Amino acid sequence: MVISAQSLKKVSLFEGDKVIWMVLFFLCIISITEVYSASSNMSYKTGYYWKPILQHASYLLIGLFTTVCVHKIHCRYFKLIPIVFIPLSVITLVIAMFTDKVNEASRWVAYGGVSFQPSELAKGTLIASTAIILSSMRDEQGAQPRAFKWIMGLVVVICGLIVPENFSTAAMTFLVIILMMFIGGVPWKQLGSLLGIMAIGLFTAYSFLKYTPENTIQKISEVPGLHRLPTWTGRIRNHTETPADAKLYDIKKNPQVTHAKIAIATCNGFGKGPGNSVERDFLPQSFSDFIYAIVIEELGLEGGFFVLFLYIVLLFRTARIAGRCERNFPAFLIMGLALMLVTQALINMAVAVGVFPVTGQPLPLISKGGTSTIINCAYLGVILSVSRSAKKRPTNPESTEIINA
Repeated sequence: MVISAQSLKKVSLFEGDKVIWMVLFFLCIISITEVYSASSNMSYKTGYYWKPILQHASYLLIGLFTTVCVHKIHCRYFKLIPIVFIPLSVITLVIAMFTDKVNEASRWVAYGGVSFQPSELAKGTLIASTAIILSSMRDEQGAQPRAFKWIMGLVVVICGLIVPENFSTAAMTFLVIILMMFIGGVPWKQLGSLLGIMAIGLFTAYSFLKYTPENTIQKISEVPGLHRLPTWTGRIRNHTETPADAKLYDIKKNPQVTHAKIAIATCNGFGKGPGNSVERDFLPQSFSDFIYAIVIEELGLEGGFFVLFLYIVLLFRTARIAGRCERNFPAFLIMGLALMLVTQALINMAVAVGVFPVTGQPLPLISKGGTSTIINCAYLGVILSVSRSAKKRPTNPESTEIINA
């Protein structure tokens, strides 16, 4: 009995773009190796030496299973995302505001023994909603002016609920939405006005956080919704007020950035080898927010560049898939998701190497975490679904045949 190639394709678990699958597998391998190394201090304190890596590996397996399931869904069904997840995102974000604080912020919702961050779900929901608006409200010149108003209305609601507890996530999501509007052809007059207002607002906020006396900051932080103001102020000032004389530098004042820089500086270019990190024992959140510093310390500059290369490949490969899509919605959707993943990765890396203030953003698909790992795998599943099921433009301009991916 001869089994045709088409029959094999139908039973394949891993369909869609093979390059993106390879990027995902490489990120998972790096994640398991580096999270296990970076969690050694936690293992030593608890006595459960295998618990951190087994827990993280289970999240990755669930994430891979999620990717496989989601990428089997036809891309046309992703238009249902806003109907279900906008109300769910709003409700869970409101509930999160009244939960117990972790690291001075209420970002988690727990139900049935399972906890998750609503902001992770809200980001993808906002991107999917923006993709629908940009694809449905357009003409020959691009997006219609009313599309901008609808998008900004959703941004105000979703990002407005995220800001009080997680400013960096809200700001990053807003940046991705702006990039999507630029790609979607929103009129320059509207985008220009928005960017002008943002520039003025950022300059005003920076000046306020930089120069306002600490006692005034403390008083203002008593206003509901501004309780994180001292944290934001401290991060801006710690990043910009480095003393010129190294003898005056207080290592205890900003231990995360300090030990991250030590980890990178002591890698000697080629790294100390997997599992041989020293700074993991001194660097807070070495397995999460600052894992990129541990990657460089152990794998060297080559390892750091390789991780960066994987995210760049993801972005350009997604752009190629989007460029081949016949319809606008799947193209805008996957570009938004790829931009979100890569932007978050670049911000995390910039923080680890000391060129950006501390934000608390994990490195997607590498940092230790449950909610972020599983949901980011779902986002990759969406990209793979589009690469598998979206209609393509004809490869021959003279042909009118629609080829199914």
